[in-house]
Amino acid sequence: MFTTTRRLFVGLLALAAACGTTEPGHKKPAPAATPAPTPSGATELGYFAGGCFWGVEHFLEQMPGVLDVESGYMGGAVEAPTYEQVSSGVSGHAETVRVTFDPQQVGYEAVARRFFEIHDPTEVDRQGPDIGPQYRSAVFVTGPEQRAAAESLIARLKANGYAVATTVEDAGKFWSAEEYHQNYYVRTRKTPYCHMPVPRFDQPSSS
Repeated sequence: MFTTTRRLFVGLLALAAACGTTEPGHKKPAPAATPAPTPSGATELGYFAGGCFWGVEHFLEQMPGVLDVESGYMGGAVEAPTYEQVSSGVSGHAETVRVTFDPQQVGYEAVARRFFEIHDPTEVDRQGPDIGPQYRSAVFVTGPEQRAAAESLIARLKANGYAVATTVEDAGKFWSAEEYHQNYYVRTRKTPYCHMPVPRFDQPSSS
């Protein structure tokens, strides 16, 4: 995450919108860990990291069949990480969302495809103005079927000329982010500043 000085350098707009701004009066509850494996029953889980989790959460929760999207942390070794630890860039964690969806309404591949459309998977350790390994692009998979779907989508993007930097990794513990990060754009009525839908699977890369 940018320091205050760095944010001022890139402009007031980035400062106002930057992922992780603490809202006055909010207490930060300790993060909670939940297991990664897909639950039995009517719902399934997917885990995606693509820059600031505010934007990823915002666009994925709009999909029909998606029941819930929660912002959190995954991919590092620090137990019960705080936002400050993750934003330091040394925790190993990436800002990640956990997507709960009904497979009878929407498949995992469709959710993963949407993920690749709403962030730039060619950027390395950043997304727009947010820079650092905590903003890397990654798909954390819970089994071979999810891995195959993610790798197939990446292959299609590469065939379209996109130099995809997204990694496909086994899911570990998902640590819920602090409450003030949840449903950020719905609560604040702000506009996502570094995520937007791009039909990458239907058009070749211009670069």
